[in-house]
Amino acid sequence: MLLKERIIHESLRLFSLKGFSGTSIEDILRRANTSKGGFYNHFKSKDDLFLGVLKEAQRVWRDKVLQGMDQVNSPTEKLKKLLINYGNEYLKDPTNIPGGCVFLTLSVELCNQNPEHASKINEGFVALKGMIQRFLGDAKMLGEIREEVDTEQSTDIFFAGILGTSVIHAVNKSEVLLNRSINAMVDYLESLKT
Repeated sequence: MLLKERIIHESLRLFSLKGFSGTSIEDILRRANTSKGGFYNHFKSKDDLFLGVLKEAQRVWRDKVLQGMDQVNSPTEKLKKLLINYGNEYLKDPTNIPGGCVFLTLSVELCNQNPEHASKINEGFVALKGMIQRFLGDAKMLGEIREEVDTEQSTDIFFAGILGTSVIHAVNKSEVLLNRSINAMVDYLESLKT
């Protein structure tokens, strides 16, 4: 792993555990096994590093959560795959995010401290909600879910469930509770079907 990649990777791990403000440059230097010169050779500032970490966090999320979805045709099965992957592949990933969902950690921390960074994270939340809304809309159009289902309301329920699951898992790291939360969302999805 190149130094720049190692700094980003270790910073992602630290941000998931300690947040952006709680992670010092010294923490990053120690974990990446580099000097200040090594750090500043690749990043102008910690804010500059944030953008690299965010890009890496998005890549990890896509690799883990969207894994295998291109092999699924049904919109409801795509949503089910997303939920299961989110729990089993993403939240249970101690290599990249030992503290839990880094997007949730950073969005809560930065919404008042650094609205510009929080806004970049929120773009991902908006995209996730849009993806869920598309799956539900397509499922309704194909007759996979009942006609009377309010897809906007159901999107909000799934999105809130995903965020709630992230919080529960970050607090206690219980696989039992994580599985229960994911299964509850899958059961809700099943209840929407025709």
